Amino acid sequence: MALIIQKFGGTSVGNPNKIKAVAERVIKKQKEGNQMVVVLSAMSGETNRLTDFALEMQDIPDPREMDVLLSSGEQVTVSLFSMAVKAKGEDAISFLGDQVRINTDSSHTKARIASIDIERIQAEMANGKVVTVAGFQGVAANGDITTLGRGGSDTTAVALAAALHADACEIFTDVEGVYTTDPNICSKARKIDRISYDEMLELASLGAKVLDIRSVTYAKQYNVPIHVRSTFTETEGTWVVEEDKEMEGRIVSGVTYNKNEARITISGVPDQPGIAAKIFTPISDADVLVDMIIQNQDTGNGLTDMTFTVVRSDYQRTMQILRKVAEEIGATGGVHGSENITKISIVGVGMRNHSGIASTMFKVLAREGINISLISTSEIKVSCVVEEKYTELAVRALHDAFELDKANVPEAETL
Repeated sequence: MALIIQKFGGTSVGNPNKIKAVAERVIKKQKEGNQMVVVLSAMSGETNRLTDFALEMQDIPDPREMDVLLSSGEQVTVSLFSMAVKAKGEDAISFLGDQVRINTDSSHTKARIASIDIERIQAEMANGKVVTVAGFQGVAANGDITTLGRGGSDTTAVALAAALHADACEIFTDVEGVYTTDPNICSKARKIDRISYDEMLELASLGAKVLDIRSVTYAKQYNVPIHVRSTFTETEGTWVVEEDKEMEGRIVSGVTYNKNEARITISGVPDQPGIAAKIFTPISDADVLVDMIIQNQDTGNGLTDMTFTVVRSDYQRTMQILRKVAEEIGATGGVHGSENITKISIVGVGMRNHSGIASTMFKVLAREGINISLISTSEIKVSCVVEEKYTELAVRALHDAFELDKANVPEAETL
């Protein structure tokens, strides 16, 4: 008997008929001899609908009350799902985050899971019930309802899998797995059978929307196998697992892009110790996340330029902060930037043991007439910031250059 956690996203439970279909799927899996714990998101569009209501009440909704409001979406789906299972002659029970005691910190709207009390879940599974748990939510030490932020249901599922020592955590969505790039802009995109935690972490952080990055972090920490697959087919999806030798043989596993960034430059900055702290401390204090940073070399006049990227929604706020900083530090060139950028990235654990990957990427982009304004690298990724209008061209060109449409590419052919 295997213990399986299954998580279904908003599109999978978007209406009562879809919820009934999910119930049938879960029952079938249980009848194969498995113990089942199901994690559900709110119906697709429900979180946005509730957020719009909140904005009609307050310009900046109170975070605690937002958690109370948004957690109601999952309460609807888990109760309806349990009813659907019962209607088909099986037994089920639904739990909210505070009933299971998914214990979190007190950071409303972006809480982090501290621990999970699994005793009640185990008792109900022992009675043969399908246990369904509301995703995305938990409870703080003072009893307040908390939510985990966007993508939080993935995190709930993986955290439960870790706590229960589940055999697998299946994440059901509207795509059949993780692809070598976005199939919507590259017809040659290929579904990946197996990908490492590290590769998936990079892809998730760089714009791939299949899995929430926190869920992959949990999975890696507790060695939880994740199976990403479609709700609407029986096709095998993508397994996110520990790195193996076969994965190391693939130099590049995927190409991804992120249009949700903006580039900012502060020019004519005095090139002296402590200046970077003076620039970035006010930005950090405003809870703005800075991604890529590059500092130009001093040209001999004691001045330099500093360029970095932020989330696009933070662009105007950061520009406002930086204009004030520029005056305080005597930056002679002022502040300027652009929201019309995209970060294009290639990812692969095979990069650790192969040279020339970055130069190949740069040559491909140059051949297409695409200028690079920023570059960052890690052991298993190379990222370049380019103009947004070149996004699709860059993705397709890199996908072709690294022959990602082929399951196995010999090293000599790739380079």
